[in-house]
Amino acid sequence: MHARRRTVHLLVMSTLCLCGLVAVGCGDDEEPSSGGAQSTPEAASIKVGIVTDIGGLNDRSFNQLANEGLERAKSELSVEGRALTSRSNADYVPNLSTLAQQQYDLVIGVGFLMADAMATVAKRFPETNFAIIDFPQSGLEGMPPNVRGLLFKEAEAGYLAGTLAGLYVAEQGGDQVISSVGGQKIPPVDAYIAGFQAGAEEANPDIETLNGYSQDFVKQDLCKELALNQISEGSQVVFQVAGQCGLGALDAANQEGAQGIGVDADQGYLGAHIITSALKKVDVAVFDTVKQVQDGSFQGGEDTIFDVKSGGVGLGQVSEEGSAFQEQVDAVTEQISSGELTDIPTEVK
Repeated sequence: MHARRRTVHLLVMSTLCLCGLVAVGCGDDEEPSSGGAQSTPEAASIKVGIVTDIGGLNDRSFNQLANEGLERAKSELSVEGRALTSRSNADYVPNLSTLAQQQYDLVIGVGFLMADAMATVAKRFPETNFAIIDFPQSGLEGMPPNVRGLLFKEAEAGYLAGTLAGLYVAEQGGDQVISSVGGQKIPPVDAYIAGFQAGAEEANPDIETLNGYSQDFVKQDLCKELALNQISEGSQVVFQVAGQCGLGALDAANQEGAQGIGVDADQGYLGAHIITSALKKVDVAVFDTVKQVQDGSFQGGEDTIFDVKSGGVGLGQVSEEGSAFQEQVDAVTEQISSGELTDIPTEVK
């Protein structure tokens, strides 16, 4: 028995000596050697959830972008993510509450219409980080300090789209008419439309603008009908600001040989009739906010503003039909970015 202990002891000592010969792999890293590379701390593992508005994940626009931001965070930041779809306004509170109850580190509400639900749920779960897209934190009832607003200057993107539309129609001749189809008359929608009208009027003083609301963000036939009526009144360019419903307006433009302008996402993939899209980079807002929670820099009680200068809003791909006006649009973009062009309206006349 004594000999066996001696053998084991020798084996242990030999192993320790071998560790001393092979780099520092068997030692601890509390004291890094001078000149050696220090390891980067592993990113915190967090859970992030988003709650869509009634447009759903297949709107090819607003909600889809939010989910793309979440998927990017899952891929690049190794976070755990979940998206809950809302079928009606009644789903907002239950969906937000579900994620908070499951101890998600960040819960994001996608859309202006979720403001009341966000205020309610954020108060019930004061230890949870929340963010809401398109609604200011200070506007929430009770101003819950654990919520951050993610806001966009849609009017700037709308102005650029209107500039392009106004120049295009002036070049085309004929009826100097453009139009817009909104989902509901809420501030993010109207900011797009007001900017669109202002940009068009500045680029083309002879322009006439038409506008209508479908009162819906889902049913494409409603937006298509509005757009068809506008085209029958002479509209050569139709700007959709109605999420999934707005795809019907773009279909109407294609059907009648008019130009269409997409919204939020770059919708140029729909066809050559999309002259451009007014971008709102919801995906970037989601990703950046997830990153803030992960690195500990997230702060509730404030807003993050995304604009042309920061690259948070702008124009998507410009079609061949619109490419002749790219230089003029770029010049206006620079005027907005530099602060030379300000006071773009956010309310529809």
